[in-house]
Amino acid sequence: MTDKTICLATNLRRAAGVATELYNRHLAPSGLNVAMLRLMEVAETHPEASITELAGRLGLDRSTLGRNLRVLERQGMVSLGHGRDDRSRGIELTEPGRQALEIARPLWARAQNDLSTRLGGEAAELIRLLESVRGD
Repeated sequence: MTDKTICLATNLRRAAGVATELYNRHLAPSGLNVAMLRLMEVAETHPEASITELAGRLGLDRSTLGRNLRVLERQGMVSLGHGRDDRSRGIELTEPGRQALEIARPLWARAQNDLSTRLGGEAAELIRLLESVRGD
């Protein structure tokens, strides 16, 4: 068994959990969590994208994205309609979804500032390192 204090995977997962919790606490008044917010923002900026295209943009597999979209649909934040052809489905933000995004954006900015403050001057370096891990 590896030492959990030096295991990169363990440390990345723990840090991601802490960051996700921080963002979700900030976003709670909007009714969204950080994953929902990101999904809705990508759907908003790419209204013609298929579910497969959105999954690629979000770094998710299609089935995970589908489950997340069903949650948002049940909450009335998005509607799933017809896409460009019979094999694809389009995603449209509903008015409650747009309102939730408007509430969430400044809350996200506060979360971003909070985490950046915790990281001190290392935030940009952390982003660079994470991009290199992902191969961006």
